[in-house]
Amino acid sequence: MVVTIKDVARKAGVAHTTVSRALHGSPLISPETTDRVRKIAAEMGYQPSAAARSLKTNRTQVLGVIVSSIDDPFFSEILQGIDDVAQQCGYSLFIAASQRDPQRERSIVRTMREHRVDGVIICSTPFSAEHGRQLRSYEIPIVVINNQSAEDYRYSIHHDDLDGSRQVMGHLIGLGHRRIGYLGYAHSGRSSLKRLSGYREAMQAAGLPVLDGYEFEAEASTPWEGQSAIQHFLTLSQMPTALFCYNDMLAIGALHGLQAAGLRVPQDCSVAGFDNIPFSSYTNPPLTTFDQPKRTIGEQAARLVLGLLDQSREGAPEPQIQTLQGGLLVRASTGCPAGG
Repeated sequence: MVVTIKDVARKAGVAHTTVSRALHGSPLISPETTDRVRKIAAEMGYQPSAAARSLKTNRTQVLGVIVSSIDDPFFSEILQGIDDVAQQCGYSLFIAASQRDPQRERSIVRTMREHRVDGVIICSTPFSAEHGRQLRSYEIPIVVINNQSAEDYRYSIHHDDLDGSRQVMGHLIGLGHRRIGYLGYAHSGRSSLKRLSGYREAMQAAGLPVLDGYEFEAEASTPWEGQSAIQHFLTLSQMPTALFCYNDMLAIGALHGLQAAGLRVPQDCSVAGFDNIPFSSYTNPPLTTFDQPKRTIGEQAARLVLGLLDQSREGAPEPQIQTLQGGLLVRASTGCPAGG
């Protein structure tokens, strides 16, 4: 049976408004009464009603988080960072996956509106401009992580993908590689464009040509697509001596594809990824990758959206765009080219 504030008041012999004030630390209630009421409430197992608190504060203490895919390990650390800050501030998360499907997006927006989430964090998914505008029309604060859509948002956290790409390429070129391929992801949006730009800029700066077929776009960012993509590179007249992959999921698949073809990594072909997902250090050989500060990105996004909620009482806050840096992790999947 649910214990109500009136039950506590009855046992304490006080009005239910006194119980409410005591539980909220009101100075109108004496310390002795406050202590006695809190002790009785704890003994009875009283839990404040979230619904009642929501009616009083016009807040649900829930943040909506939209990701493109629940099973992508890249999001796990970002979500952990968001949840760490949310829990500290008394918030819970409502997590939904768009699967890059406009119909699912529409349903998610409607459901989040119905559940009256206080704010929304969109994580690395090309959320449509239409649905973004719809969320804003509900006056729900929105923070975007690694914005993949064509639309710019006023409040966003993103990683410097261009710098990360340059660092990976600088490492491969520094090892002596001259034939470097790029395995991208066709549907990522801005991240893929930035990483591809970094690849091209580094090749051009080093005076290296991008040979025909050395840029290949996978249809999904999964190990299976990465393994399948190796067949493309094997058909080229000159196989790359190194592959820079859009993310670790593709890179892990590329490792398997090369090894299944009888090639050694890194002796015959070096492989580098991006993101530093937890599995990347357990591949054979361990994967060289670029470490995005994923947990920090999640923490910063949560702090930003909660800050917007506080500032919204005073009018529209100024736009905030935060850029975070990561660092290269060199492991055994990259080495000097044969004979280099």
